[in-house]
Amino acid sequence: MSAAIRIFVPIDAAALSVGAEAVAQAIAREAQARGTAVEIIRNGSRGMLWLEPMIEVETAQGRIAYGPVMPKDVAALFEAGFQTGSAHKLRLGPVGELDWLKRQQRLTFERVGVTDPLSLADYRAHDGLKGLEKALSLTGGEIVEEVRESGLRGRGGAGFPTGIKWKTVHDARAEQKYIVCNADEGDSGTFADRMLMEGDPFLLIEGMTIAAIAVGATKGYIYLRSEYPHAHKALQRAILKARNAGVLGASVLGSGKAFELEVRLGAGAYICGEETSLLESLEGNRAIVRAKPPIPALQGLFGKPTIVNNVLSFAAVPWILTHGAKAYADYGMGRSRGTLPVQLGGNIKRGGLIELAFGISLREIIEDMGGGTLSGRPIRAVQVGGPLGAYLTEKQLDTPMDYEALAGIRAMLGHGGIVVFDDSVDMAKQARFAFEFCAKESCGKCTPCRIGATRGVELVDKIIAGTERPKNLAVLRDLNKLMTDASLCAMGGLTPMPVMSALNHFFEDFDRPPAPKLPLAAE
Repeated sequence: MSAAIRIFVPIDAAALSVGAEAVAQAIAREAQARGTAVEIIRNGSRGMLWLEPMIEVETAQGRIAYGPVMPKDVAALFEAGFQTGSAHKLRLGPVGELDWLKRQQRLTFERVGVTDPLSLADYRAHDGLKGLEKALSLTGGEIVEEVRESGLRGRGGAGFPTGIKWKTVHDARAEQKYIVCNADEGDSGTFADRMLMEGDPFLLIEGMTIAAIAVGATKGYIYLRSEYPHAHKALQRAILKARNAGVLGASVLGSGKAFELEVRLGAGAYICGEETSLLESLEGNRAIVRAKPPIPALQGLFGKPTIVNNVLSFAAVPWILTHGAKAYADYGMGRSRGTLPVQLGGNIKRGGLIELAFGISLREIIEDMGGGTLSGRPIRAVQVGGPLGAYLTEKQLDTPMDYEALAGIRAMLGHGGIVVFDDSVDMAKQARFAFEFCAKESCGKCTPCRIGATRGVELVDKIIAGTERPKNLAVLRDLNKLMTDASLCAMGGLTPMPVMSALNHFFEDFDRPPAPKLPLAAE
């Protein structure tokens, strides 16, 4: 009896949203009707979202991709012999030869789309747990030093050196320490955390466990946004399997060192992406930002020393421990070392996830890999770093993806999300949106953010309407300076970044004649 043909169908939320589940069912039905033995493996997405659902077939020549595949295409694919990689109009070719993937440097995402996300055996077969095994052979201080030497910086947005944060927790004296993962991925245009948690959940578990071993923590929490039900399910199942296999529990891989992990769901507040607000929520309190000092590394969850890192920060650590700090630091430029998972969205022809070494220009990402705008119209603005990131002009696209380079043009890298706009966008309305978003999502603790954002909406409305425009423009600039300087956290402090970039780069949108009032209908 011949072996079953292995067919990979993504279980990633983006693929599911365009029919991947129906495709998997159609393949199973068609194979049964034809008497063909198949094994359907639900993998993560490779990140080429414009080709989803993209299926892969394991052949003697390697894995062959087809996409985007709809249920109605399945019968014709079998008829054409796709089981052996035969020609079809949807055939994309060997996965490893696809240009989108060949141009990347996949370190953190090296397994996503390749393995069965919930198979620990598959994870181990692709070098999984090697980083944890290495960590268990080192002292806590040696692990921290390895992370420091790698140059890894927080991938959640702030870019703070991960090794310094870990050393602070390592050196703190306390009977209890915690590891907290910020998986409240709320920035517009970002989905890398979700893709990794759905496509390689054991990697996050391994990274957090290494952090625990490094600093002497025994308990960890993944704070996950409630809008990610598929990631929640994947993490819950992966944690259970890791516990049953001795990767988590009273003795991690038989080392005698304990670490337990659980997932906690947020309730949809953007402010919980700020670490102290997240900790308040984890403790069962209203999510309000804490004043600093003390910093969470010294007094974090329940007042104990706590590492709070983003999903991608923890997920980078196993590769660093497996291959060494120098190998990781060899990627990138300046003080931005390693790779960054870039998320490309908005008005873009080829949107998706790309993992690249720091230093590639925005233009290369958007025009070469993204294919330009989906509408075919010229690019007018690009927002980098989420809803609080700056709007950049087409002339600024040659800026490299680097923390300091972007800071040099009054922008920020954030979580690596890029949203593209064509020349039909109204940038005054985008500025208004930034204030409106802040007003709705503010925790309300500090006046500059709580009141400033509301006044900002009113000011932009007056400017758009042409009401005392010079005076209100002056007040708007003054308000932005106040919010930047006086807000308690980045929520209010960064809201002026998109507003001022829109005002400085696209002033003509704030200086248009007001729209004429329509006459009232006759009674």
